[in-house]
Amino acid sequence: MQEELRIAVALIIREDGDTLLVRKRCMPMFMQAGGTIRDGEAPKAALARRLHEELGLSIPLSRMAPFGCFEAESVESPDHLIIAYVFVIRLQGETIAPTAEIDEAVWAPIGDAPALPLAPLTRNYILTLFWQMQFGEDPPNPRTEPAAARTLSVQRYA
Repeated sequence: MQEELRIAVALIIREDGDTLLVRKRCMPMFMQAGGTIRDGEAPKAALARRLHEELGLSIPLSRMAPFGCFEAESVESPDHLIIAYVFVIRLQGETIAPTAEIDEAVWAPIGDAPALPLAPLTRNYILTLFWQMQFGEDPPNPRTEPAAARTLSVQRYA
């Protein structure tokens, strides 16, 4: 039986509709910002703490809209099952300032995100549901539906 790891993460969307993806220190895949929920900590409180630690963001709990709760395999600990509380945050002029915990942060249009190496939770649940909510259909499957030749449109933070 896999050990459960409870996390809170944010689907962060800026004014132009792009979503923020981060690659945490020493991790090969991109995912949403956020992290572990401590014992006795509420998911939104954990997310607020992690967003400040990872991105220098101070977002009021009232601006964190529930998006869903999902189970997925852990990228960091293969023997763990992730229980993820996901919240949508629409930025209102805030800027991010990735800290040393983040190796890379990118703003990507939803249609370009699948070209990045994505964590299973991000690829299979969060971005898939976000796509379905925006377009009313399943996203194209990059394994079976070849995309037209285009340049990946992302804004990277050093």
